[in-house]
Amino acid sequence: MNDLMAIPCVLMRGGTSKGPFFLSNDLPGDIAARDEVLLAAMGSGHPLQIDGVGGSNPVTSKVAIVSPSDRPDADVEYLFAQVSVLERRVDTSPNCGNMLAAVGPFAIEAGLMRASSPLTVVRIYNVNTNTLIEAEVQTPNGRVTYQGDASIDGVPGNAAPVSLTFLDASNPDTGNLFPTGAKLDEIGGVSVTCINAAMPMVLLRAADVGATGYETAAEINQNIDLLARIEAIRLAAGERMGLGDVADRVIPKPVLLAQPRSGGDLSVRYLMPHTCHPALASTGAVGIATASLHEGTVVSDLRGVKNPPATVSIEHPSGKINVRFSFRNGIAVAGILRTARRLFEGRILVPSEPYDRSPVHVA
Repeated sequence: MNDLMAIPCVLMRGGTSKGPFFLSNDLPGDIAARDEVLLAAMGSGHPLQIDGVGGSNPVTSKVAIVSPSDRPDADVEYLFAQVSVLERRVDTSPNCGNMLAAVGPFAIEAGLMRASSPLTVVRIYNVNTNTLIEAEVQTPNGRVTYQGDASIDGVPGNAAPVSLTFLDASNPDTGNLFPTGAKLDEIGGVSVTCINAAMPMVLLRAADVGATGYETAAEINQNIDLLARIEAIRLAAGERMGLGDVADRVIPKPVLLAQPRSGGDLSVRYLMPHTCHPALASTGAVGIATASLHEGTVVSDLRGVKNPPATVSIEHPSGKINVRFSFRNGIAVAGILRTARRLFEGRILVPSEPYDRSPVHVA
């Protein structure tokens, strides 16, 4: 096997996503070489990702790269990579809040920080979005536990809770919360809200593009005309948000909104961006809920304005997710509950030719 390189790797589930977790210094320092390693590891370029560990779906074709941080306000740094299934493309522009749920446990067990008891707060700097998140990890007797009574829709069974607090996702002082300069825009005859809170998104009423907002993910994925109309709006929104040509990027994410059906505050269908998420991205939930705090957005026009402290309950194809807003230093911070599990640890084998041992640069 001298033509293969063995790289230390841990396969983890974070929230409703899963993928390999790497320490940054185990990957190439050159970005192009690093991406080749990730594409080979996942088996991208094939619908089944048959020659790698990817799960042939965007929610199972994700990678986390973790390193210690020199920042005084963070313990570790987390670079998220969305690895395309069908194309040989790696996108590091977005964050992933579901994979984020496993960063704290991974960092502790990798020895990047010392655990306390009964829980450990891991301060995470997300390199993709330049944001800070706190993760509360259950660590009785100073050891990570994955067993517990918490449950989240979209994942079977129970597990230990991981509480995530997005410290500045909804902070209007960043100057980029509504990147078009308006809370409401019109694109292609449709009223939309372009927001950048945890994840750049374009929010619109499902009815305005001929949908109900209650479709299954499969029904949306099969509706070619609907997807084409949404994509046209997304491309125009990307330009207005200052993201440029987003045809080959996974941001902004389009989100279809509708009135709730099961006691929540609203129903959503979140696209990734060309297929519908089977549940809802955690960062997407934070951004959608943040829009409800501001008068004049598509969300607040649909369901009214929320005033912190408050909980926003969002219905999605697999159930619900709640976003809790509280105040810290006068700023509304967003909290969600996720779970995580360590699935496999060992070494992943990739072709050795593009690989080198220089440290990765995640900035």
